[in-house]
Amino acid sequence: MHQSGHEAEEREVEAMRGLAAGRENELNGIMDRWSARVTALLFRMTGNPSTAADLAQETFVRLYMTRGRFRPGSSERPFSTWLFGIAANLGRTRFRWHRRHPESPLDEAPESGSTDNPARSAEQRERSEAVRNAISTLPPDLREALVLAEYEGLSHADIASVAGCSPKAIERRLARAREHLRLRLAGYLSD
Repeated sequence: MHQSGHEAEEREVEAMRGLAAGRENELNGIMDRWSARVTALLFRMTGNPSTAADLAQETFVRLYMTRGRFRPGSSERPFSTWLFGIAANLGRTRFRWHRRHPESPLDEAPESGSTDNPARSAEQRERSEAVRNAISTLPPDLREALVLAEYEGLSHADIASVAGCSPKAIERRLARAREHLRLRLAGYLSD
């Protein structure tokens, strides 16, 4: 049975209320439902699966520590945007740290996957790697906007809330990110 977005949001709001009231087992449910998406978001931001897993764990630690600050309601951002905001802040901090410590590489692991056609699988892996590499060359603000829009499906307003800027700024960042990727991936797009 598939839940509507409203029902899913209500479930998370109730879980956060329970967590704030001392029902610590609510954190396990939130982690079960969100850890894969948070880890994927952080992998796309950092390019490193180990770093992404570590930052995802830290995201849930921060969620727990700030559980009393979550304020659901029509004027506040939804749970997913709030959670992705915590993760994105950690990703930004990690990126700034990496810039000051360039000897610590942000490696990326090849994406696993298989198809019945080995040649097609190799071609798909090559394209996926080219896209990941192109995304990793984006400046952090453009990368964050692109990942939240394309992979998490957030609206410009929600991304703006995460990034702390206006929806118009997000629109410009996405246009610049897509143009950068179009130029970097021109050889793949002409196939």
